[in-house]
Amino acid sequence: MKKYLSKDKILSPPKTTLTAFFHLCQNDTFARTLLYSEVLRYYTWNTSKKEWHRRIQGTPVENQPGVKASDALGRVYTVHVTNLECFCLRMLLHHVRGPTSFTERKIVNGQECQTYREACEARRLLENDNHWETMKEAVQCRSPDKIRELYATLLSSCGLSNPRTLWDKYKEYMADDILHQLQQVHTDMTFNQHIYNETLIIIENKVFTIVGKILDDFGMQSPRRDNKDNFNNEIARELDYDFIALQHQAAELVPQLLPEQIHVFHQVLRKIDSGNGGLFFLDAPGGTGKTFLLNSLLMSVRKDKKIAVAVVSSGIAVTLLNGGRTAHSVLKLPLNLAQEDSPICNFSNNSSRGKMLLECKFLVRDESTMSHKKAIEALNRTLEDLRDSIDIMGGMVVLLAGDFRQTLPVIQRGTPADEIQACIKSSNLWLRVEKLSLKTNMRVHLHNDVDSGLYAEMLLKIGDGCLEVDAEGCVSLYEENLVENDMDLTHCSCFSGIATKFEL
Repeated sequence: MKKYLSKDKILSPPKTTLTAFFHLCQNDTFARTLLYSEVLRYYTWNTSKKEWHRRIQGTPVENQPGVKASDALGRVYTVHVTNLECFCLRMLLHHVRGPTSFTERKIVNGQECQTYREACEARRLLENDNHWETMKEAVQCRSPDKIRELYATLLSSCGLSNPRTLWDKYKEYMADDILHQLQQVHTDMTFNQHIYNETLIIIENKVFTIVGKILDDFGMQSPRRDNKDNFNNEIARELDYDFIALQHQAAELVPQLLPEQIHVFHQVLRKIDSGNGGLFFLDAPGGTGKTFLLNSLLMSVRKDKKIAVAVVSSGIAVTLLNGGRTAHSVLKLPLNLAQEDSPICNFSNNSSRGKMLLECKFLVRDESTMSHKKAIEALNRTLEDLRDSIDIMGGMVVLLAGDFRQTLPVIQRGTPADEIQACIKSSNLWLRVEKLSLKTNMRVHLHNDVDSGLYAEMLLKIGDGCLEVDAEGCVSLYEENLVENDMDLTHCSCFSGIATKFEL
């Protein structure tokens, strides 16, 4: 995926506040006495030139001609411990003064370390793991599977400084049930590397489920996997369904679809079956049965043992789609999408995630109207590269769903024009999108509720900008949708029977 990075950026990476601090330390003797977090007290950042300059105003520093101090505080971005190398680099910047380069940070007592973690260990910046007495307690009363689960949790979330030592100390307890099973056939079997390797495979699977990383990412050697065990965790997760149950559920749900839902359903399935791929957008206002339709599509694809991935923009909406996850967790989208020229998803083609998306037949992106257009463009670039295809989305069928009448992308300190510019309708991919729509309000259709129909109609008119707006930007609501400003009436309406149980 490096083909999306310009040659100039590869040969001459853009300056950052950190690389500019390295350059400052090479040329300024006073700067070499500072930590990275202290530089802002004595220097100001010139955004246009990407350089640090000494402060002109402030309190003169004793014995340092031309240096003035202020009360400004510098803040270094936090890094989660699972991103171990960046975490250790940040730690070095907080403890070692006057760095001149990334490589120089790895040199300790004249010896260059291979990693920032090794440099932290050599400088004794990492505490030992003696305080994790919970492992000692667990081996006294927990099963091997629970001990493995605890170790995977510590490894994934607690920043073990030396996980290998903890493994060596308790590996027999974690492998005890595997040994016991083998001893049923081979009574003289004892602990060996094969048993430990099987144990590490189980632990790595647990770690991958928690944070999507392998043991090698935590400074431990990943276990060997032979052909029969070399399964893909991501593929296994997406195929972990009861296919018989899915067939029954699909047979029950599909006949309940309305004619306009059936039209969308068959149009998407035909595209999936053709193998040609495509990009759809489903315009579905609230109450039109979008979630019901999307789940029916997902079931219909998965029941045939095909991979269908469901992603959404927010964690709350995840609960509505079967097997749904957030888009950032699945697609590894960059956090600074808006600032990147040509963003791509942060996983390699040979990773478990890459191989899973290579096998994927159908991807649903719900609440896509809330996402930045660069998120869709990043997915398109990634899939084209991953699947080695110039077809849109690399030949995969992708269904975007949402409602432009609701929340658009949130742009920090942005104007309404900025939000419109960031939405997917402003993307160069929009001209290649096949538009679908749902219009029938299911709540009105199923219950024949006239009042709900009027309310749904009013919401659509507000969203479409059809209601008259006064000078203050307000609209007039239908009288049928207004309620009397009476708290007693509200209590009785919301909580049936409350008047007979409590004195209002």
